[in-house]
Amino acid sequence: MPAKRKTASRTEKKPERKKPGSPPKPLPFPEAVRRAVRAIPRGEVRSYSQVALYAGRPGAARGVGRELKTLENVPWWRVIRADGTLAPAVAVEQARRLKAEGVRLDGEGPLWRVRR
Repeated sequence: MPAKRKTASRTEKKPERKKPGSPPKPLPFPEAVRRAVRAIPRGEVRSYSQVALYAGRPGAARGVGRELKTLENVPWWRVIRADGTLAPAVAVEQARRLKAEGVRLDGEGPLWRVRR
C-alpha cells in the first residue's frame, strides 16, 4: 500500500494579501513619536501636542511625554510645553541643550521659557 502524503490541514489560514491601494498600517505609538521627534530640525522646538499630532494621535500629548522618558537616541530636549515653558524636572539640562542649538531662552534655575 502506498504511503499517504501529508497535506495541509484545512484549518490553516492563508496569509492575507494586501489589497493594492489600501492604506498602510499605522506605526506603533512609540515608533511614531520617535520619528516625529527626530524630524524636528536642530534649533527648533515643538510642543508635546504638536508631536502627538505628527505621530498620528491628536490629543495624546501626555503619552508623548511618557514615551520620551523611555525612548533612546531622540532629541527629547526639542519638545516643550504648549505655553513655551520647560518642564521643571529637566529644565536646566533642557535649557543647556537648547541654548547649544541656538534657541533663545529667558529664565534661570527651573523656570525657563522659549523666546518666540
